Amino acid sequence: MAHPAQLGFQDAASPIMEELLHLHDHAMMVVFIISTFVLYIITLMITTPLTHTSTMDAQAVETIWTILPAVILILIALPSLRILYLMDEVSDPHLTIKALGHQWYWSYEYTDYEDLMFDSYMVPTQDLILGTPRLLEVDHHMVVPTDSPIRMLISAEDVLHSWAVPAIGIKTDAIPGRLNQTTFTPSRPGLFFGQCSEICGSNHSFMPIVVESSTLNNFETWSTMMLHS
Repeated sequence: MAHPAQLGFQDAASPIMEELLHLHDHAMMVVFIISTFVLYIITLMITTPLTHTSTMDAQAVETIWTILPAVILILIALPSLRILYLMDEVSDPHLTIKALGHQWYWSYEYTDYEDLMFDSYMVPTQDLILGTPRLLEVDHHMVVPTDSPIRMLISAEDVLHSWAVPAIGIKTDAIPGRLNQTTFTPSRPGLFFGQCSEICGSNHSFMPIVVESSTLNNFETWSTMMLHS
């Protein structure tokens, strides 16, 4: 049986991703209404016999079809600007993690701890445990506490990469020599899968990302174990 993560996108697991889904639904409803209206007008024009071919003055109609699209664009732009602000705002994070892209794996450094850092490689198909997703599972998950604001510092050591996890609403470029910043707050426990979304070489498809959201007690137990391993 296929793993749920392989059948499509996972459900939203952060407030930012929920906001993005609401914006998508809002924009799609606007597009649906406009498309339905245009289709109705086209059908009406095709099926109605023409009564005359002379040009008619319709100042009111021209005013409406100039103002109405502007209003529609504003209704879409305002929620979008609000979400852009929320995605860029980083205030009082509980934990800071640095993700560094390599060819072709990720390394993570928990900057609030002295020596908590590790590399994360994709698990080869022949080593997978039954039920784990192919090309998405890694040997070390990036573990974070649930309901805690997390700040991600993202960079690369060699070429362009992109740290992308759709379920938590993050897609940030990893650029050599530059430190990009983003934030997320996992809203529920679980495993959330992502991949490098920048074409970074021949093994681009083989550097997945796994974010494991866990309770605070489990996270503290994991961090203690990692520090003493």
